[in-house]
Amino acid sequence: MKKLKVSLAVQIFIGLILGIIIGAVYYGNPSVSTYLQPIADIFMHSIKMIVLPIVISSIIAGIAGVGDLKKIGKLGFKTILYFEVVTTIAIILGLLFGNIFQPGAGVDMAHLSKTDISSYVETTKHVEEHSFMDTFVNIIPTNIFNAFVQGDMLAVVFFSVLFGMGVAAIGERGKPVLSFFQGVAETMFWVTNQIMKLAPFGVFALIGITVSKFGLSSLIPLGKFALLVYASMIFLVVGVFGLICKIAKIKLIPLLRLVKDELLLAYSTASSETVLPKVMQKLESYGCPKGITSFVLPTGYTFNLDGATLYQALASLFIAQMYGIHLSIPEQISLMLVLMLTSKGIAAVPGTSFVVLLATLGSVGIPVEGLAFIAGIDRILEMARTAVNLTGNCLATVFIAKWEGQFDEEKANSYIDSIKKSKVA
Repeated sequence: MKKLKVSLAVQIFIGLILGIIIGAVYYGNPSVSTYLQPIADIFMHSIKMIVLPIVISSIIAGIAGVGDLKKIGKLGFKTILYFEVVTTIAIILGLLFGNIFQPGAGVDMAHLSKTDISSYVETTKHVEEHSFMDTFVNIIPTNIFNAFVQGDMLAVVFFSVLFGMGVAAIGERGKPVLSFFQGVAETMFWVTNQIMKLAPFGVFALIGITVSKFGLSSLIPLGKFALLVYASMIFLVVGVFGLICKIAKIKLIPLLRLVKDELLLAYSTASSETVLPKVMQKLESYGCPKGITSFVLPTGYTFNLDGATLYQALASLFIAQMYGIHLSIPEQISLMLVLMLTSKGIAAVPGTSFVVLLATLGSVGIPVEGLAFIAGIDRILEMARTAVNLTGNCLATVFIAKWEGQFDEEKANSYIDSIKKSKVA
């Protein structure tokens, strides 16, 4: 008898549905968190445990393979340029959707429940003082071990690139070091595959906790805003990302199929960190060189948050409209410029989008108290933001690989064919 094989995506989806059911049935019952939180923590801790070793070893092995300082400098410039252009388009798109559909107009604040946002205020003080130049200064860590402990991805990427260049520069003497880090990367990918087997349980627990706390009914008063956020995210993927794919001759649907398990997991957990190791592995198998994948993808986690920047622009207008504040074109341009600065380099901060909004709204005269009205449904919206952020970074990696003329089309096609054959079998 042939053994029934259930794919990871199906397992995660089953976990998602069961989590929603349990959360809805036990809505308002604090014991749900008591039982499910340890399961969620075990999964999230397991993922966080492997992220840094994979990023460090992959970057060092990839960069040491490139070995050319000019090539690395050119790669960095192209990557940052691409990120800045696409995130700016995402902000403009959020402003357009907000102006056209007016989601905050006519909202009765008396019927909206408020959520405490005081936990974000302390972090916001740091972000308000955070300038664009600070982002680049903070890339260079004063203590690399401290950067490892804090999970400062930009500092880790910078050090790993520099270390990889050093390994390449010393030639034959660097080969044992290169072999060591190649071995570490391959070992950690094996560990990743084992940890991913916990994903359905982690998703079940995280969704169950979320729904039991806020309930599905919390979406109803802010339904128009939530639907518009999701619609704008879909438009960003289909319209903007689709256009980028057409320009670069990238097949969007096969790319989405390639990372569908990771997209579903990122959506369910509202964390793109959970899938970083697996996505790196898949993009390399898809035809992106290790040196490009290991540099572009982790850097994108800080510089290329397309879904988050779109949401921040849309949420800013929603709150302004809710309070009856009309923002002129110059004020909206000012809002766009502030978001371009505040959304960079703080991806490691908990509740990033909320922190950025708290730091931004006051600067353009929008009451920050308005965030308390949408905090209750933020988890549902964060799920969409995370999935779009991940999609944007996967596309960025393939785009940069093509721009550098290093994308392996043959490898991509053979990888897609192998997946199709495995499904048939």
